[in-house]
Amino acid sequence: MRRAILAGAVLSAAAVAALAVTLGAGEPAAAPSPSAAPSYAEVTRGDLADSETVEGMLAYADERVLRAGPSGTLTAIKAKGTSVKRGQTLYTVDRRPVTLFYGKIPIYRELSVGVNGADVAQLERNLKALGYGTGMTVDDQFTTATAAAVAGWQADRNLPVTGAVDAAQAAVLPGQAWVKQTKAQVGDPVSAGTELLVVRSTRRVVAIDLDIADQHLARKGAEVEMELPGGARLKGTISKVGVVAEVSEDSVTVDVEVAPRGSTGALREVPVTVDLRSDTREDVLSVPVEALLALREGGYGVRTQQGVVITVTPGLFAGGRVEVTGAGLSEGMKVEVPAS
Repeated sequence: MRRAILAGAVLSAAAVAALAVTLGAGEPAAAPSPSAAPSYAEVTRGDLADSETVEGMLAYADERVLRAGPSGTLTAIKAKGTSVKRGQTLYTVDRRPVTLFYGKIPIYRELSVGVNGADVAQLERNLKALGYGTGMTVDDQFTTATAAAVAGWQADRNLPVTGAVDAAQAAVLPGQAWVKQTKAQVGDPVSAGTELLVVRSTRRVVAIDLDIADQHLARKGAEVEMELPGGARLKGTISKVGVVAEVSEDSVTVDVEVAPRGSTGALREVPVTVDLRSDTREDVLSVPVEALLALREGGYGVRTQQGVVITVTPGLFAGGRVEVTGAGLSEGMKVEVPAS
């Protein structure tokens, strides 16, 4: 899915040394032969960033398959491309609706008077949000007040008024759902566990399969920029960085999610490019990487247009340039680079 486009590469000292010319610090440079006249590049001052452009996919988050709770005949089901909010019907079996509740805990048992737990508190929060249970306290105890709130909700939904809730009456999803696919048709016989819908959150994310070697570029909370089809650009924030690597035949990747800010228009599932940036140096001097010389006594230097070698300390490598500091180095100075 992913093809990384190199925008900035971090080079090791060994890689730099392989490219460099070995000289002694401060030694005058030998006059170049006419057939190998040197070229010169300017020492510049500005911001330097280690970055890379990678491909991602703008999509909806939290995709999952919704399975039937009750058994019977499917009498209605939400169509592909529609959205469902809390309290609305996902599908009906034998003309009895299954309602969407928000939360993280599936309805795995009957909730009735005397039952306690986090799933009870989740039910009570949904009932409160839908306007039921004005005298009910939201906690982890299913009381008679909870049963009364359930009964009021059941009556309004044309469900058997029992004061108890199970998976035949409601399904739990993290939030508002968007229907990506229907896997059953009205009239189909269904039983508990039958696949009915593929749903996603209405929360938009950019999903990236990031090569493990580039994981340093992705930090939760970091700001990124992305480009949509057509050239529009958006900012976003990295909201998730996977901790488990996924291994395929030709790559090892981690999942990264970016939360975009701003409108993505009518776009649903489309490829985007994302500019990841792991490190930035502000207001620093830099030279092309190939200007570095490996010195005989160790360390690095650059050779000026006047033939003097200045010892420098390399910093961040990015975009073919390297941050350098050293006595006698100044903005606008010309340093030697290999002839092209």
